[in-house]
Amino acid sequence: MTDRIVVLGAGYAGLGAAKRAARRLRGAGARVTLVNGADRFVERIRLHQLAAGQRLPDLPLAGLLDGTGIELVVARVTGIDPASRKVRLDAPPYELSYDVLVYALGSAAELDSVPGVRAHAYTLATADEAARLGARLAGTGEVTVIGGGLTGIEAATEFAFTRPGLRVSLLSAGLIGEGLSARARRHLHRAFRRMGIAVRERTPVAKVGPNGLLLAHGDELPAETVVWAAGFRVPGLAAEAGLAADRHGRMLVDRSLRSVSHPEVFGIGDAAAADRDGRATRMACQTGLPMGICAGDAVADLLSGRTPRRARFRYVWQNISLGRHDGVTQFTRPDDSPLDAVLTGRTSAAFKERIARGTVWAMRHPGPYRP
Repeated sequence: MTDRIVVLGAGYAGLGAAKRAARRLRGAGARVTLVNGADRFVERIRLHQLAAGQRLPDLPLAGLLDGTGIELVVARVTGIDPASRKVRLDAPPYELSYDVLVYALGSAAELDSVPGVRAHAYTLATADEAARLGARLAGTGEVTVIGGGLTGIEAATEFAFTRPGLRVSLLSAGLIGEGLSARARRHLHRAFRRMGIAVRERTPVAKVGPNGLLLAHGDELPAETVVWAAGFRVPGLAAEAGLAADRHGRMLVDRSLRSVSHPEVFGIGDAAAADRDGRATRMACQTGLPMGICAGDAVADLLSGRTPRRARFRYVWQNISLGRHDGVTQFTRPDDSPLDAVLTGRTSAAFKERIARGTVWAMRHPGPYRP
């Protein structure tokens, strides 16, 4: 009997899991199907570059799957029925049966936490959103980026670097780069000053309007183009299907990345909350790719009659680009807390570019992960 493995989502985590499982189970009669809403792999860590007008490599999934035996289905997932072990889709074949399911549907921009974001702000969570923002930036003289995390920092600095005449502002409800070391944050602010980026910290936004922002303390701030980078949400499909999930909708998984309520389902990437000593895993490529490879191994173990091994991965750094020729690499402890060690400037920028290219290479050759 052929074991049916269905992987939902072809981001860093899902593609890595599908290819790793197919490689481990080659010749064992298993059938791996990868479901994704588009036929391209998106380098999400480069979407700020796409919005800034830079050309990104075209990465068709068919090419990345060539020779693996994995079946690609381009469709959106509309529902999961764990009782019958079926997945519903919005395009042919409309329904897939599975013996093992890997849930890797990633995350999207949070559009409803603040009034007006959905109607008036641009986002950077998908290639289509980045392209739409890029078209807008080509005809505007000012942009306000909201969000002091990595997405907001990279977007604001990329826009300022690519278009020196563009007026760029960066707003954050808290500190910009919160969670980084003091040394790393000092370098961020030096880069902001050098690029002429206007920075406002501890400035929560209460509403986004067609011509500006209403701040939480009551002031109004004119804004011609608003980019919302202040949070992400995950699909509600796991919770709607009755799979155990946290209050954010992220699937709860054990140390082997299996659902705590449905052991035939694995959860990885942004859409899963793997417990790391009481802390949920961070939404990041650095988390997703190792989780995918670990999940691929665990699926192969399960279908080979072995106990799935525990996922073992650790954090090492956070890479932040500040345009094409500057950056901050914050080295971290395994629990993701910052060390005082940082890398900055062109060396950091070159290091991040090497990591980004290496990630694509890993998508082509998902070998064993060594923590």
